[in-house]
Amino acid sequence: MSNGHLLETKKLSINFGGIKAVDQVDFHINKGEIIGLIGPNGAGKTTVFNLLTGVYRPTSGSIIWKGENIEGFPPQEIVKRGISRTFQNIRLFGEMRVIENVLIGSHINICYKLLDSMFESKKFKKQEDEATVRAIEVLKSLNMEDKLNDYADSLPYGDQRKVEIARAVATGAELILLDEPAAGMNPQESEELLKFISNIRDLGITILLIEHDMNVVMNVSDRVYVLDNGRLIAEGLPEEVAHNPQVIKAYLGGDAFVER
Repeated sequence: MSNGHLLETKKLSINFGGIKAVDQVDFHINKGEIIGLIGPNGAGKTTVFNLLTGVYRPTSGSIIWKGENIEGFPPQEIVKRGISRTFQNIRLFGEMRVIENVLIGSHINICYKLLDSMFESKKFKKQEDEATVRAIEVLKSLNMEDKLNDYADSLPYGDQRKVEIARAVATGAELILLDEPAAGMNPQESEELLKFISNIRDLGITILLIEHDMNVVMNVSDRVYVLDNGRLIAEGLPEEVAHNPQVIKAYLGGDAFVER
């Protein structure tokens, strides 16, 4: 790994027309960390996620994953290398059961052919059985086995978020990017999410988190990076970032962070 970092970006930049959406961003993530990425709307946070996951190709700069430059790799290759994500808008299959939604995550690592599935060959059955066991293990490890046969659209909003994160875990990811997981949650659901994210870390998974809920960010993150207009303006421990005058000005218009 480059400098011991799990993931590192060097002068990561992308332009849309004449606009620099992400501008010379350098940051790193160490194995086992929970990293917060915050900033005002339009700061470039989701664009960074799209660059890291291959949705966008950088205009310049590099993305180093475990010592390998993955800049320009397609999304499926990046998932296979161990980086997975969730989205701001929940993308579950509501008419499918929880176990089936999580199984979709496991399928990235399946290598049977179309004919195997059409004729349900031994290879197909073996890999499907293994994927099902893996999906059940993921749900058990996250204390969600009681939801296994529930339909996704029948679950409370907070549980739907958890299922989406469980699906990302089922890909076998070493790093999961969470894009505003607390969006739309009430305070109780946010508190449950804090514990849930800590449980994921306990499984040995590293987390990069975009979040507007400062209670979540400040209580779960080991370190925080702050973006404003596509540039990093601060980094450090949550407490340091919360009292950084530049951050307060950019993010809150002069009001200090208030922890609940």
